[in-house]
Formats: sequence, C-alpha cells, structure tokens
Amino acid sequence: MAILENIGSPNDVKKLDAAQLDTLCAELRVAIIEETRRSGGHLASSLGAVELIVALHRVFSTPKDRIVFDVGHQAYAHKLLTGRRERFSTLRRLDGLGGFPDPRESEHDAFRVGHASTAVSAALGMARARTLKGEDSHVIALLGDGALTGGMAYEALTDAGQSRERLLVILNDNEMSISQNAGGVERLLGRLRLRPGYMRAKGRVRSLTSRGKFGRGVYHIVHRTKQFAKSLLIRSNIFEDMGFTYLGPVDGHDVKGLVRLLELAKSYDGPVLIHAVTVKGRGYAPAEKAPQDYHGISPQDAPKTGKSYSKAFGDALCELARADSRICAITAAMQSGTGLERFATEFPNRFFDVGIAEEHAATMAAGLCAAGMKPVFAVYSTFAQRCYDQMLHDVALQGLPVVFAFDRAGLVGEDGATHHGVFDPGFVAQMPGVRMLAPAGLDELKAYLADALDCGSPCVVRYPRGGEGRWQGVSRGACEVVREGSDVAIAAYGHMLTNVLDAADMLEKQGISAEIVKINEMSPLDCEPIFTSARKCGRLVVAEDCVEVGSAGQRIAASAMTAGERFGLRLVNLGERFCEHGKLAELERRYHIDAASIAEVAAWRN
Repeated sequence: MAILENIGSPNDVKKLDAAQLDTLCAELRVAIIEETRRSGGHLASSLGAVELIVALHRVFSTPKDRIVFDVGHQAYAHKLLTGRRERFSTLRRLDGLGGFPDPRESEHDAFRVGHASTAVSAALGMARARTLKGEDSHVIALLGDGALTGGMAYEALTDAGQSRERLLVILNDNEMSISQNAGGVERLLGRLRLRPGYMRAKGRVRSLTSRGKFGRGVYHIVHRTKQFAKSLLIRSNIFEDMGFTYLGPVDGHDVKGLVRLLELAKSYDGPVLIHAVTVKGRGYAPAEKAPQDYHGISPQDAPKTGKSYSKAFGDALCELARADSRICAITAAMQSGTGLERFATEFPNRFFDVGIAEEHAATMAAGLCAAGMKPVFAVYSTFAQRCYDQMLHDVALQGLPVVFAFDRAGLVGEDGATHHGVFDPGFVAQMPGVRMLAPAGLDELKAYLADALDCGSPCVVRYPRGGEGRWQGVSRGACEVVREGSDVAIAAYGHMLTNVLDAADMLEKQGISAEIVKINEMSPLDCEPIFTSARKCGRLVVAEDCVEVGSAGQRIAASAMTAGERFGLRLVNLGERFCEHGKLAELERRYHIDAASIAEVAAWRN
C-alpha cells in the first residue's frame, strides 16, 4: 500500500507519475476487498469502477468540480481517495462511513444517493446552477448501465442533451446491474460494444491528436468531419440523437487512456457522454465469475442461517404457481434479492424482470391483472416508494387485485437511510381499498401470500430482511391476542412482535403482566380488538419499526380519541427522522424500539 498510504486527498493523485496509476488501482482493489470481507458491502461494483474513479480524480478537482454517483455502489475507491482512508475500516458500521456518498461525510461527495437513475438529473441541476452563478467548474455524472433501464435516466438525458450545458456523463457499462440487465437497452449497448476495429483506429487517432492545443484542434476537426460523414452513411446512436457528443466504447480499465480521454472531454463546451466498458468485480476472480453473488456481500463473521423471508417468499410463490397457472412474478432488476431465482427458472414464461423501472412494473402488473392474470410484484419497500402514483392510480383506483410483496420492510441495517423501509405503512394506508398484511414468521408469510392472491383486492404483504424471530405458526383475523395479560396491552406486527414478546418477558420479571395483541392486517386497521385489550388493561403501547406519521399507532390514537376511549396510550416508533446505518440490533437500541425500550415505556403508570 506504499502509494495509497500517501494519498490524503485527490490532489495527491495528481502528483503521481503516470506509471504509478496502475499500482494505485491495484492497491485500491486490495483495500476494498479486505474491508468488504470484514464489514460487508458492495464489492463487485466498486472493483469495476476503480480506474474510472482514479482517472476522474486525476483530471478533475473536487469539491470545486462535482462528481455525482448514481446509486453509489461503486464509490469505495472515491472514499479512499478523498481523505477517508484512515476511517475506511468503519465502513457501514454505526457512526462510521456510510456505504454510499453523503455530503455530510465529505465535501467531495456532491450529492447523497442510494437509488438508481438519479445522477444525470442531479448533475444537470448543478450544471445549470453553475451557469446561472457564472462559476467555472465541471459537473460529472457517473452511472451504471443498469440505471438506463430506469425511465428517469432518459428524462434527464433528453433534457441534458438539449441543454448545451457543459456536462460530462460517464456510462459505466459492465453489462450488469444487480441481476443481468434486461431489454432493449442491453441490446443497444451490445451493438455499441461490438466495434473493436473502429475503436482501435479511433483510439490511435485520439492518442495522436489529444496532445497539446494544436492536437486537440486537429481532433475537433477530425471529429466534426467524422460526424458529418456518419450522418450520411450510418445510423447514429441514441446518445448522439439526444444531443451528446458520444465518445466510446472505451476500455474502462485503461487508466492512462481514460485520463487522456477525460482531458479531451473536459475541453468540450456542451454535453459529452463517455461509454466505458468495464468488468464488474474486476481483480477478484470470484466476483468476476459471479458478479451477481458479489454485488452486496455480508461480513465474514455474519451468521449463515440458510433461512430468510426472501427465500421463503420465493419458495411459497413457486408452490402456489404450480397450482395456479395465472400467477406471474415481476421484479425490478432484483431477481436474486427478492428470492425469485427459483421462480424464474421454473416458470420462465411467467417471470418478468423489467429492469430498474418500478413505476412500469406496477402498471404492467395492473395490465396483467386486468387481463385475468394474478401478478405478484416483489420489490424492496424503499424502492416501492417510486411507484406510489402507479399503485394509487393504476391499481387501487381500479380495484385490481395486484399483490405487492414488500421485502426489506422496516430497518435494514448497514445500507442505511436510503434503504430502510420505514415509510410504507403510512403511504399504503392512504390508498382506499388496499389491504396490507404483516406476517411475523416464515410459515405466516406463506399463508398470507396465499390469502393475498385470493382476496380479490389490491394487497401488500410486508416482511423484513433476514430470518424469522420468535413467532411460530399462523395467526388469523385482523388482530389476535397471542399472550394474555392484565396490566398493559402491547400491540405490534411483523418483525416487531419478537421485540414485544421479549419486552413482555422483561416486564414479567418486574411483576408487570403484559397482554400482546398481534396485528395481522395493518390496513384497513380494525381497532376494536386492540381497544378491547386496552380497556381491560387500562394502558396501551403500540410498537412499530416505521416513522410515526401514518403509522398504525397514530391511526389507533386518532380512532381512540374520536371514539372517546379513556385508556392510557403510548407510541413506540422511529419518530420523524431518517435513520442511519449500522447493525440492526444497534439501530433498534439507538432509536428506542428494542425490547428494553419497549419494556421501559410499557412500565409507565397513568
């Protein structure tokens, strides 16, 4: 690590000899591999972008120049080069470095990211602000090819291409997002990649003409001549049609070549797109061979249980689909993450990966449903936020019985604020006619999924990341008392039932008898069974792993006030905040939704 140890800021990258850049890239890969094996994280994406990031910091000067990442999976080398090397061992740990770029963490992070297809929009806004303020700086958007399966990316590219703003977009094309890329965009990029002879010749011309002011002038003349000839002889590509100067495809692992190309792109006045072809997982053989398995990895010491809600969901859906040929599965580029790999293999004609396009997925599901099929859209809770309008307008308004499987509901741990699924209880509750079921165990997930497919109305099944907790069996009805008590009633659903049961054990040792009300159906919410237990005990606590506004507890409180109920009531939830990253148990303690915190609240006296 002789070179990396002396990199305290991007300015140090500029001081290196060109021959040292390859060594720096190799050292960055070692550091990334070693740390992600300890802390977990997004390994394959970060390995594939090392040369791109080194070249960017060689040519541009952050924070004056702004680099905007799309999602930020590939940002680990950027963190190491921007003054965070000594803290890199805290990656994704409580109060340590986050897994994604965050301006609060470093001035070199231009924008907080975590969801796909956003980089060009944010970068174009920054470029326009720069122009309006009369500043002299560069703005760069770095996005993966998977982002091009999202419609927002095209909205931004279309606007940016016609904007005449000095904006550089770098397309990191590794042929993968999380699952294998799907659709017409992948075929287009494939055709652009298949021009090696042309690109070798283009590279030689660029090499000869990118040295010095005279050489760059010659290159611009050659480039304009080529564009005119090409417009007469061959069809242009989509990026040129949008208004970008297109440079590529180029080798995304040739750091010296990338530096020369970026210097050239830097001299253009309008929007430029560089198409860099990379290998996801570059430099780590297992990740190169199976990049989808190394997209996000767990720490070496993480327990391997073999059981998870995602796998249980996928297995249950396969079982149900064998008995009903109308059942279809939809994913938005998250086949493995949502447990649908087995379904895709067993029912390829009924499996649809639409890419990073949650809005399209929801409305396509509505179309499938309107034509007599039974679609199930499996999506992380945090990404379901992107299709709120489609759920409300295209599904709920028409009463179409689409099933939404909300994976990673609640706190998800180390991925942090952009990935916690803590808003869905509130926004689903706003949708008339949409049911929301909250299984608290793997057997219950299977049963509730079957119920959702047969209920005849739109339905969300909400379940957490990871494996099951204490609850075993299947509870029926809107609510059920699963533990009798006399001093305080505690209502909870899903993952939080384990914390509440643990809290009841703690209270019992204090001589406090807790009655546990398990909420099975969060929306519409039947409050009467909860009120019955609350009247009996005189006190009620509602414990949830979501924000307070729109929570079940807030709705119970409003209903109790309207009905004139007189029992004491306390809410345990995440309040009004974005929660940071860390291990799940650490976050539950910090935000006071762990068993001890629930017990403390439940011990209060009126």
